Amino acid sequence: MFKTDFKSMGEKEPNNSRKTVQMKEVNKRPRINLPALRGFLSQIPGKFQRHLKSRFKRPTEREGANSDMFKLKDAKFNLEKQMQAWKKNPVWDDDQSTSIEVVVPKGSLCQLNVKTNVGLPPDAIYNIVTDPDNRRVFKNIQAVLSRKVLLDEGSRQIVELEQAAIWRFLWWSGTISVHVLVDQNREDYSMKFKQVKPGFMKRFEGSWRVEPLLLDEKLCHPFKPKTLSEYMSCTQCNGRIASKVTLQQLVEPAIVPPPPISWYLRGITAKTVEMLINDLVEEAARIKGASASDLVTTNSSLNQALSNEFQTLDIKERWALRRRKSRRNM
Repeated sequence: MFKTDFKSMGEKEPNNSRKTVQMKEVNKRPRINLPALRGFLSQIPGKFQRHLKSRFKRPTEREGANSDMFKLKDAKFNLEKQMQAWKKNPVWDDDQSTSIEVVVPKGSLCQLNVKTNVGLPPDAIYNIVTDPDNRRVFKNIQAVLSRKVLLDEGSRQIVELEQAAIWRFLWWSGTISVHVLVDQNREDYSMKFKQVKPGFMKRFEGSWRVEPLLLDEKLCHPFKPKTLSEYMSCTQCNGRIASKVTLQQLVEPAIVPPPPISWYLRGITAKTVEMLINDLVEEAARIKGASASDLVTTNSSLNQALSNEFQTLDIKERWALRRRKSRRNM
């Protein structure tokens, strides 16, 4: 029955089909769709933000596992109370050794991997590292030339930052401009930085990561806390929380100089990182009211780690050894 009706409609109104075709041809002409245009324009800021986000990778679930277990935004956790616990007992008797690893990936000057423990909660450490005026803490920052927040999501920010940094090595010193994009994420206490435009430096990038360390778990024995809420509860808010700080930094100049110049530049880079870590430890001690004598162990361990990396052989001896090896390979 339906087939018959469709056939009859086609026979009775042949002219309607011509009109339909004509209308379709008219509709093919371009027209300005104002609502669609407004919608496209309104998406430009969002697309720009997504472009910024794409430049930095978010941490994987495995990287953030420890932070998820000890969520520092716990209802029972209070930074002010935590600082009171540290001021009551500012001395940390546990081993606070600092390790520094210097590797030389192909084509780069060096990559530094530094790990150290600092006697302050992650929130306090993160406040120091991300403070816009942190040049008062880090002596190698001579001046902040410009700072612009490109994206602000509350706990996460992307900042374009340009600083004049000081470098020192033996009796030499100078300044260099550092222009980077910084991805700050307080949710997992991470900060990633990457050079904006290549110039003298082909690549300059790295990251900070801060993780919590529960120092007074023995107060909860035989119970082992699984969250910060449980830890603060069983220690009656007297349990201290320290921080495990990890700094990774890759330096790749546009032209990597040959030895022994590259050895000197590598030493300059390592000395600059040494200054950063020492300044961070000293600021943490000042905040919690520790005496200067409490800093001897931490600073000496960092100096020892650097001496193991750079003072195994004199520069001249290393150069002579390199030449002897090259002659043997000929």
